Amino acid sequence: MERPILTVQIVNWNAREHLRQSLRSILDTPPKVPYEIIVLDNASHDGSVQMIEKEFPQVRLLVSEQNLGFSRGHNLIAKGAQGNYLFLLNPDTIVMPSALDLLVAYAERHPEMGIIGPKILNPDGSLQYSCRQFPNPTAALFRNTPLGKLFPNNRFTRDYLMTDWDHNSEREVDWVSGAALFIRRELYERLGGLDEQFFMYCEDTDLCYRAWQLGGRVVYYPEAKIVHAIGRSTDLVANRMIRVFHISMYRFYKKHYARKTPFFLRPFVPVGLALRASLFLLKNYKDAFVRWLGRVR
Repeated sequence: MERPILTVQIVNWNAREHLRQSLRSILDTPPKVPYEIIVLDNASHDGSVQMIEKEFPQVRLLVSEQNLGFSRGHNLIAKGAQGNYLFLLNPDTIVMPSALDLLVAYAERHPEMGIIGPKILNPDGSLQYSCRQFPNPTAALFRNTPLGKLFPNNRFTRDYLMTDWDHNSEREVDWVSGAALFIRRELYERLGGLDEQFFMYCEDTDLCYRAWQLGGRVVYYPEAKIVHAIGRSTDLVANRMIRVFHISMYRFYKKHYARKTPFFLRPFVPVGLALRASLFLLKNYKDAFVRWLGRVR
């Protein structure tokens, strides 16, 4: 059997139906290059493992008895991957025909590019903003405080999300989403993989940040397209994920930005993140109470 050029790696947690569609989208129109698919299941209880074993015997399956998280899961897969290129893919995605071949061909033509992000679309076909500038305090101020509502079209948020660009042309960017992230295996290994201090969230931002530091360029390549239904697993535990997300944001700040932040401003960062998380949690609890009230009336 020919050695794979590409490894598609998926970390799954209770996303059986979406995972089935994702695997089917690859296998129904498989790439022309030699490839392998490896799925790590993070202690799912929805029958994901049984589904893969029964319907996709060609997929290499790793099963964890505990939820290792996104970063540890992908690092574990990468240790056994054979491809020259690794494609980190969420289970709630659909790979459009030719996307994988397009990514490999682009990487072969552009050896200077270390990480490639495809165009990601929402299920309704609209654009998902999957590449952004690195976080900065000014953008955070407008996105995470009432200033964002007072000035919804402010330049700082637009610059961070890159919304003034139509995303129809390739372009070097600061970071691309880990929902569909294509990386040279050699670069992944030089970086030591994903930082496992990030259970999930911000690990993609961190990976790209470190890649740039090592001279590995990051590019957005819209010819390859992926459809992504955001948060189909994390929606199951929304409040827990709010906490995990904000913890990851603080870890990213502490790892890369804290030393550059004026000493007198540093205490405000964890306080601001805690307040932001609290607001999201309160909204979720309020919405849940309203739904419960509607059922008992």
